[in-house]
Amino acid sequence: MDRYVRRTHCSWEDLGWQSLLVQRFDHVPRAEDMVLPAVADLHLILPVGGRAVMETRSGGRWSRHTWLPGRLELGIPDRPVDRRYRGDDPLRSVQVHIPRGTVERAAEQLGIGAVDYAGMAASVAAGDPLIEEAVRAVGAADEIGDLYAESAAAFLAVHLLSRHSRPPGQKAPVREDARVRAAIAVMRDRLAEPLTLGDIADEVYLSVFHLVRVFSRATGETPHRYLTRLRIEKAQRLLLDTALPVARIAPLCGFATPGALSTAFLRHTGMRPSAYRNS
Repeated sequence: MDRYVRRTHCSWEDLGWQSLLVQRFDHVPRAEDMVLPAVADLHLILPVGGRAVMETRSGGRWSRHTWLPGRLELGIPDRPVDRRYRGDDPLRSVQVHIPRGTVERAAEQLGIGAVDYAGMAASVAAGDPLIEEAVRAVGAADEIGDLYAESAAAFLAVHLLSRHSRPPGQKAPVREDARVRAAIAVMRDRLAEPLTLGDIADEVYLSVFHLVRVFSRATGETPHRYLTRLRIEKAQRLLLDTALPVARIAPLCGFATPGALSTAFLRHTGMRPSAYRNS
C-alpha cells in the first residue's frame, strides 16, 4: 500500500497501545485498483482532509460516495474491498481498529448476540457526531499506556452496539430505521449524480426490493419519488436565491436536461420553473 498511503502515526508503535489500533494516514489524490484485504477487527475510517469521489466494490457492483471530512465509514469485518477514487488534493484520515473480541464481549453483555455488522455500517454512514469526535480524540491522544486505549475501545464498542445495532427480534421504530436514514444521506450526498435505486441499495447493504419496501414503509414515499422531491426542493432554492438560468440549475439538481427539470417541476409543483421564479 506504500504507493497509495503514508502512515504518519501508529498507536501500537508510538504509544505502546495493545487494546486499540489508531492510525493516521496521508493518501495520494488518486488511486486505481486498490485492493483492501479483509480484516477481523471493526474498522472505523474518518476522513479529516481532502475531497474525492470514492468507488467501492465488495463482492458485487461498484458503489459510489463522496470522501468528505467528517463522513464516517465503518468497514465490515472479514469483507475484502476493491476501491478506486479521484480527488484534486491529497487526502488525510484517522482510522481506528476495535478488536473483534472487545466488540463481541460488549455485545454479549448487552444481550445482542450476533452483531449485524452490515446494518451497523449503514447506520454509521448516516452520521454520528459522538463517534466522529471520539475518533478525532483518540487520533490526537498522546497518552502512554494501555488503560486509555482499553477504555476508549470499550466505549466505542458499547456506543456502536447501543446506537447502531439492536438485539434480534427487537424492532426499532420504523421512522428511525438506520438504513432508511443512510439511504436519505446517500441521496443528499449525491443529489447531482445520475443515481439509481441499485446504487442506493448497494450503499445501505440491501436488495433493491428490500430497500423499496423498507423505505416506503418508513417515509410513505418510494425512494425514487423521495429523491425527485429532494431535487425539486433544491431547484426551488436555486430559483429563488440565485440568478442561475434553468439550464445551469438542471444538472446541479440531477436532471439531464432543462426539459427534464421543467417536466418534473411542473408535475410536483403545478408550475414551470420560470413561473415559479417570477412568482
